[in-house]
Amino acid sequence: MALVLLPGLNNLIEDISDEKKLAPQVVEAALREALLKGYERYRRTLYLGISEDPFEEDYFSNFDVALDLEEEGYRVLASKIIVEEVESDDHQIAIEEVRQVAEDAQIGDTVVLDVTPEKDDFGRMAAATTKQVLAQKLRDQQRRMIQEEFADLEDPVLTARVIRFERQSVIMAVSSGLGRPEVEAELPRRDQLPNDNYRANATFKVFLKEVSEVPRRGPQLFVSRANAGLVVYLFENEVPEIQEGSVRIVAVAREANPPSRAVGPRTKVAVDSVEREVDPVGACIGARGSRIQQVVNELRGEKIDVIRWSPDPAQYLANSLSPARVEMVRLVDPEGHHAHVLVPHDQLSLAIGREGQNVRLAARLTGWKIDIKDAQEYDQVSEDEKVATLIAQRQEEEALQAEAEARLEAEQATRAEEDARLRELYPLPEDEEPYGEGDGEEAGEEVAPSEAEAVDQAEPPLDAATEETPGEDVR
Repeated sequence: MALVLLPGLNNLIEDISDEKKLAPQVVEAALREALLKGYERYRRTLYLGISEDPFEEDYFSNFDVALDLEEEGYRVLASKIIVEEVESDDHQIAIEEVRQVAEDAQIGDTVVLDVTPEKDDFGRMAAATTKQVLAQKLRDQQRRMIQEEFADLEDPVLTARVIRFERQSVIMAVSSGLGRPEVEAELPRRDQLPNDNYRANATFKVFLKEVSEVPRRGPQLFVSRANAGLVVYLFENEVPEIQEGSVRIVAVAREANPPSRAVGPRTKVAVDSVEREVDPVGACIGARGSRIQQVVNELRGEKIDVIRWSPDPAQYLANSLSPARVEMVRLVDPEGHHAHVLVPHDQLSLAIGREGQNVRLAARLTGWKIDIKDAQEYDQVSEDEKVATLIAQRQEEEALQAEAEARLEAEQATRAEEDARLRELYPLPEDEEPYGEGDGEEAGEEVAPSEAEAVDQAEPPLDAATEETPGEDVR
């Protein structure tokens, strides 16, 4: 068959490559696959209205498309096996026919033949299929490129530029920094900061939250301005002691989108020093607050409390409620991580914070349940009685949970024993040893079918029936 000409093929590949940010080789591969699907569609349409489609799912697996970029066209090729007697014209060819052009041909050899249909015969339906498949393959290649480029980035924080707005999401252009073109990413409403001004071409630091693997319309990257990882990154870049390892960030609790507009965004960061002579809080704040101010500016004025981590839970809890002054911390239920924090009367509102934000963040940071109490009105006896009742309830719930888990484990063990017994009575094909390899079996000896196999042979198969969280630990 003659070459089917595609005028402007090279320009088409270049245009698609530039528009989709894909290598020309990737576009060529997608085009070849699309043309092959179009040829398959063409072959199937020949039987429409005449008879049932005779082609199985993998019938065209031996076909391929070759692009000729010099002459700007393509050919459809079929690999056929040389046989004595042809049973399938699309997969086999008679040896007598081959020996007319190659006298040394042998049965079992493979030849590649040009089976390109005439362009006029290709048909409108086949051309439409080619166009649809090409668009789908290009989208798949874009997703795959994005996933490979961003999935294993060591630095999850990127510089993003605002492109446009879609509903409540901001569509941003991001680059992996690997010398590749920018790609689109989505910043959902829940991951935006209330103080940000998302105007066209404005740039922001964003945290790479997800590389989507589910085919869906729009961007496949999802970024966040509200993730605690962004705070960690900003401190790491502003504090040399963190980069060197003498200061470490232990935990971060962040409320970037408070439940009420009356409460602003706030973050608590627990830091610790590996070297005794280094003050971790002072290192993060910097001279006259210069270092932490850079972080605050990037987060558009978000309030940040840097507190010192301590291995002593009582001291850690007291520090976490900064800037409130704490008189005493009582660990009333260490196993249940429950503490009473006693503060002066004039420190109550500060310790709790506006709408409970300060104590809420402290609880997330430490992983403890914190009850703020007025030190002057605290009645230890009555409070201990209340706590004892709570401990009894907790222990009862834990016992019930343990009992349920033990019962489930026993049921699973019983089910496993029953499955093993049934498998022993009615072994699956993969469980049986090959003939000639089992004990007491001679090679070639006939083995009687098992009871299950006998039933399978006797009866036709039936159709199967169709069936408050702790702070983020950054250590």
